[in-house]
Amino acid sequence: MNVRRPHISAVALAAVTALGIGTLSACSSDGAAAGNTDKFDVVASFYPMAYLAEQIGGEHVHVTSLTQPGQEPHDLEISAKQTAQLEESDAALYLKGLQPTVDEAIGQSPVKTKIDAATLTSLEEHGTEAGGHEDEHGEDEHSEDGHAEDEHGHEHTHEGGEDPHIWLDPVKYAEVAEGVGKAFEKADPDHAGDYRKNTAALVGTLTDLDKKFETGLADRKTDVFITTHAAFGYLAERYGLTEEAISGLDPESEPSGARVKELQQMAKADGVTTVFYETLVSDRTAKTLAGDAGLETDVLDPLEGITDASRGDDYVQVMEANLKALQTALGAK
Repeated sequence: MNVRRPHISAVALAAVTALGIGTLSACSSDGAAAGNTDKFDVVASFYPMAYLAEQIGGEHVHVTSLTQPGQEPHDLEISAKQTAQLEESDAALYLKGLQPTVDEAIGQSPVKTKIDAATLTSLEEHGTEAGGHEDEHGEDEHSEDGHAEDEHGHEHTHEGGEDPHIWLDPVKYAEVAEGVGKAFEKADPDHAGDYRKNTAALVGTLTDLDKKFETGLADRKTDVFITTHAAFGYLAERYGLTEEAISGLDPESEPSGARVKELQQMAKADGVTTVFYETLVSDRTAKTLAGDAGLETDVLDPLEGITDASRGDDYVQVMEANLKALQTALGAK
C-alpha cells in the first residue's frame, strides 16, 4: 500500500482546529494518546472497527476511536489533534466509503499499517430497498456466499453506490475480523499467537450470533420491515428479509411524498406492523409515517456507536436486542 506523506494546508488545518479536538479514547483502558503507549496503538474510525480491534488485540493493544459515542459517524470531521494522533499510531482500522474525512486523513497519513475493512469482504449496492429472494427480473438469484439478492418486481434506486454497512451481517463481520486478525499478526508478530486465538474466539461468537438470527427469524409472518435509512441491507439479504428504507444510504436524506405513500401502501399489503428508527438520527420521519399508517415504532440500532440509550453494552448485546425487535415486528415465533 502506498503511503503518502501528510500535506495539510494552513487553511485546512485552521478549519479542522475550529471543529474542536474532542478525541475519544473510551475504547481504550486509559486516556493516553495513540502512539504514546508501549502497546500496539490502533486508531479506529468508529465503534464497529474499535470493537474488532479491542476483541482481537486484547491486552496487547491500545485502541482510540475517532468517532465519539453519540456522534453520527457519517458526519465526522477530523480535528487537527486527531490527525496528529493518527500519525503517531501503529495502525489505522477504518471502513472506506463510510466517512470521507477519515478516508482522506488515513490516505495522507504516514501510519505504517492501514487496514480497510471494505477490502476484507465483498460489498454490494443497496438503495432504498434491499434483500428478498429474487432479482428485479423475477429470477431467483444468489451471490457466491449463498445469500439472496434483490427483491422481485420493485424498482431499485442505488443512491449511494456500494453499501458500507457490512458489520450488521454477522457473517460478513466475521470475514472482516479474520482479515483484521491477520493484519495484526503481520504488524505485531511478537503477539501473533494471541491475535490468532482472539480472532478465532470472536469469529466463534459471531458464528453463534448468525445462528441465533437464522433460527430466531425462521418462522415469521412477514419478510418486510421498514427503517429510516438503508443500513440493514446485508442483514436483510442474509436472512431472506426485505428492508424498505424511508431514505437511502444517507441517514439525513428526506424521502419524497411519493416514497412515503408507497411505503404506506406496502405496509398494508405486506402486513408490516412497525417502522424502525435509530437513536443517532431524528425519529420524526419514522413517527410521522407510522402515525399516518397506524403502525408501531421501535428502535433497530445500526450500531454505529454505543451510548447510554443503546440496548446493550457491546456489539453482541445490541445485535441480540435488534433480533428481538425484528422478531416482534415480523411476527416470528
